[in-house]
Amino acid sequence: MFMGEYHHNLDSKGRLIIPAKFRDEIGEKVVFTRGMEGCIFGYPLPEWQKIEAKLAKLPLTKRSARKFTRLFYSGAMETEFDKQGRVNLTTTLKDHADLMKECVIVGVSDRIEIWSADRWEDFADDANENYDDIAEDLDDIEI
Repeated sequence: MFMGEYHHNLDSKGRLIIPAKFRDEIGEKVVFTRGMEGCIFGYPLPEWQKIEAKLAKLPLTKRSARKFTRLFYSGAMETEFDKQGRVNLTTTLKDHADLMKECVIVGVSDRIEIWSADRWEDFADDANENYDDIAEDLDDIEI
C-alpha cells in the first residue's frame, strides 16, 4: 500500500526521483498515465492489469467510455527506474500535470500520484478546508 507525501524536483534532463519506499513496492516496472485533477497516476504492473481489465468492460457504444480510454491509454507509458531511482516522464504527461521543477509524489493506496507543487498545494488547501464535508459525502465508509 502506498502512503505518504514526498517532495522532489525534476532534474535538468526532466527526470524525477521516485522515493525508495515507493520503488520497493512498485517493483521493476511502473505504468504512468494521465490522472485526475491534473496529476499523473503511477501503477505497479499488477495494479495496471486490474485497471486494464476494468476498462475492457466499458461499453464501446458509450462516447464517454471511448473518450476516457483514448486519453487514459494514449498518455500511458511503461518504464523502469534508472540506477538512481529516477524516471523520465513523457512530455505529454509532464504537460498534463504542469510539471516544471518542484513535484510532490503522493501515495494513494494502490497507486502513486505525481503533482506539480503548486497544483498539490491548491488541491490540499481546498481539501483541508472541506475535509469534514468531503468525508460526510462518502457513503458507507466509517473511519
